Amino acid sequence: MIRHFSVAAGADRRSQVGIGVVGYGYWGPNLVRNFAEQPDARMVAVCDARTERLNSVAIRHPSVGVTDDFQDLLNAPDIDAIAVATPSKSHYSLARQALLAGKHVLVEKPMTQTSEQAEELVELADRRGLVLMVDHTFAYTGSVQKIRELVNNNELGRLYYWDSVRVNLGLFQQDVSVLDDLAVHDLSIMDHVLGMLPEAVAATGVAHVPGRPVNTAYLTCYFATDMLAHFHVNWLSPVKVRRTLIGGDRRMVVYDDNEPSEKVKVYDSGITVGEDEDRRIELKIGYRAGDVWAPKLPLDEALNVETAHFVECIRESKVPRTDGRAGWRVVRILETAARSLAEHGRPIEISWSPAVTKSDVATPGSAA
Repeated sequence: MIRHFSVAAGADRRSQVGIGVVGYGYWGPNLVRNFAEQPDARMVAVCDARTERLNSVAIRHPSVGVTDDFQDLLNAPDIDAIAVATPSKSHYSLARQALLAGKHVLVEKPMTQTSEQAEELVELADRRGLVLMVDHTFAYTGSVQKIRELVNNNELGRLYYWDSVRVNLGLFQQDVSVLDDLAVHDLSIMDHVLGMLPEAVAATGVAHVPGRPVNTAYLTCYFATDMLAHFHVNWLSPVKVRRTLIGGDRRMVVYDDNEPSEKVKVYDSGITVGEDEDRRIELKIGYRAGDVWAPKLPLDEALNVETAHFVECIRESKVPRTDGRAGWRVVRILETAARSLAEHGRPIEISWSPAVTKSDVATPGSAA
């Protein structure tokens, strides 16, 4: 049974989207706080197995109900949507139960452990006319939106490479590798920005702690074009690095999420290839170093933008920016990377079903 400590006042509850959150560990408190701030939503209840966490909810959000039984969220008539913020191994089961109960779902990343599970959730949401959205938070940052705008407007020209580094010291996970924990962020950014899918994946890595998952890994995505994407993720770095370089034949971008300001810088730099005037059969490489500029970026908290978007999609029957298919695509890449990792880095092709794509995502070989 959901326990309520006080009654929320304010807007008419009937006009608001009722939200339930399962999992109040690392990310759950952020979701609850941001949903509580949405004028078109109402935080109804939080579910967690630990009593001390539920007591924390009661202190911070006295108007929000608490329960240790997930079934209470499923049965609550005033809960329209459920956000799943539990360990990844439970995402599929909890999201599936919520969809079967007629609830819209926001699920943490990675969406599921296998692409078959992700496909099932997408199809279930489609059949029931429910919103299924994945918490790819970086897609809601001003930085990533600006980079996507630059790519879509062809400001970078033909893309050459995507080079990403995401490293820090800890936190070692018990049930997922560093690829699932860290690379999932950069894969979700790339999926949102590029608009095309890799046709093959190769991954190498090592587990330095016996009995634990891989803690250092390198992932390469191959495309039908000559563009290459590379990701370095590591739990054993003495410094925290969050940097992505994107190179095109017109301009290049450096995205440093650790920068307090000017997170995105655009470089009017590159190379020019021409024939040597004296020896026509040889090519001459020239270098271009132009201006550097930092576009102005909105300062809104990404999770606040994301939770508002989730509520808007429910109210207006819209397809989310990071819908279930986006989560499905990222899980498919991670799943293939795990196979390559087990085979010591052998490139493995990815076959994409038309059902996994949507209007703004191209199949392999298509122009970005």
